[in-house]
Amino acid sequence: MPEGPRKRSSSGGSQCDHLNPQSSGESCPEKSSNVALKKQIGLFSGCTIIVGNIIGSGIFVSPRGVLENAGSVGVSLVVWAGTGLITAIGALCYAELGVTIPKSGGDYAYVKDIFGGLAGFLRLWIALLIIYPTNQAVIALTFSNYMLQPFFPSCHPPETGLRLLAATCLLLLTWINCYSVRWATRVQDFFTTGKLLALGLIIITGFIQICKGHYYWLEPVHSFQPFHDYTVGSIALSFLQGSFAYGGWNFLNYVTEELVDPHRNLPRAIYISIPVVTFVYVFANVAYITAMSPQELLASNAVAVTFGEKLLGIMSWVMPISVALSTFGGVNGSLFTSSRLFFAGAKEGQLPRFLAMIHVTRCTPIPALLFTLLSTLLMLCTSDIYTLINYVGFINYIFYGVTVAGQIVLRIKQPNMHRPIKVNLAWAVIYLLFWAFLMLFSLFTEPVTCGVGLAIMFTGVPVYFLAIYWTNKPQCFNLVTGKITRACQVLCSVVYPEEGPDSCGSEKTNGEGKEGALFSD
Repeated sequence: MPEGPRKRSSSGGSQCDHLNPQSSGESCPEKSSNVALKKQIGLFSGCTIIVGNIIGSGIFVSPRGVLENAGSVGVSLVVWAGTGLITAIGALCYAELGVTIPKSGGDYAYVKDIFGGLAGFLRLWIALLIIYPTNQAVIALTFSNYMLQPFFPSCHPPETGLRLLAATCLLLLTWINCYSVRWATRVQDFFTTGKLLALGLIIITGFIQICKGHYYWLEPVHSFQPFHDYTVGSIALSFLQGSFAYGGWNFLNYVTEELVDPHRNLPRAIYISIPVVTFVYVFANVAYITAMSPQELLASNAVAVTFGEKLLGIMSWVMPISVALSTFGGVNGSLFTSSRLFFAGAKEGQLPRFLAMIHVTRCTPIPALLFTLLSTLLMLCTSDIYTLINYVGFINYIFYGVTVAGQIVLRIKQPNMHRPIKVNLAWAVIYLLFWAFLMLFSLFTEPVTCGVGLAIMFTGVPVYFLAIYWTNKPQCFNLVTGKITRACQVLCSVVYPEEGPDSCGSEKTNGEGKEGALFSD
């Protein structure tokens, strides 16, 4: 078997070290002896990663999915608040897992450690194949649509122009993420703050409307007046729509190894961020309903833009700009976290090993970022992006429940395991009951869509056994993959992270998994 790329020796060139939280340098100091991801995501940046990934364009563009299925304004507000509560419960369970299994990779890392390599790989496979590339492509296309719309006031922007601008957005943000983690987190901080200010403007305007007496649809006698019959199925669909709107609440768990003092800052960021998002979602919808009737809201293709046109006058341009800025920050957050998921998969030996390398001076996972970029650009070339999202949205939600179930399994299998945070298992049971209700209803109402999603996921089973479980691969395969790995290493100026204890006191694996790597060294 060919000798794999060696770690850079401590005597050669500038290297990364495990920097302390106060370090502010962009490149690694010359005196450092290790190459490693820096711990430079503080509490504020942790909060902006969660908030920025949850709040995308949806609350600005189309909160009508919840309202349409809820059947009334009052029930829709209850759904927004209730879904926020359920999300907070799930996030608490993830907080315990995040400090008990202090690895980057989020639910992938937890599922793999608790349920084994195949289960973890299927989570990674569906994320790698469809979930992140499609989501990032759609967010980038939404950004380009709102940026180009002012230049095409009487028609839709050309499809080619939309895709080119979306690709430009992805290229720029990938470059920023490759250049500096600090730059990437500052971009996230800035654009998340911007979108919260825009939503704050909407909420404050809504309160002003209420003070002026425009609260007809908020009075109980009117707010719970249904515009179609209440059914269990429609209420379940509204909760499902609300759950998708809160998607991204678990993204900070993907970057645990880069979080300063994760034992404290991971749960703190969750405790702060989820209530903030819930408040924003509920009161933004309250504000919308003070300016338009439920029928007007359901008919609008961009609710925030319609709201601005009705109430902001000459300042109405703020809303489309806010949507564009929100989606730009959303693309950045998704690139940042998804690249860490693929980086974690490579460290565990379930993806090509060069994806677990980082730049020798910038300490950024450049191969993983470039891989994320390439897969997203490929998705921009297909016309079936939204169809693919429908197919795998169900699968993505399945793994939330599997991960929380893993918390219970871990408590039973390893009751004496050190847990800096220990959440009452009653919360996990409540989350799983809610999750099971939504999953069973999804299977009942859309069996074909869910079935196709499951089929796509299970295509990963033969890939797992051929590429990972089968360790005694032919010598020619190892020669070729070894050369590819070395070429990528030279091209990107990257090396494997050095071994050493992380901030939680556990040894890093340095990319060595128990299973055979997809690309052996």
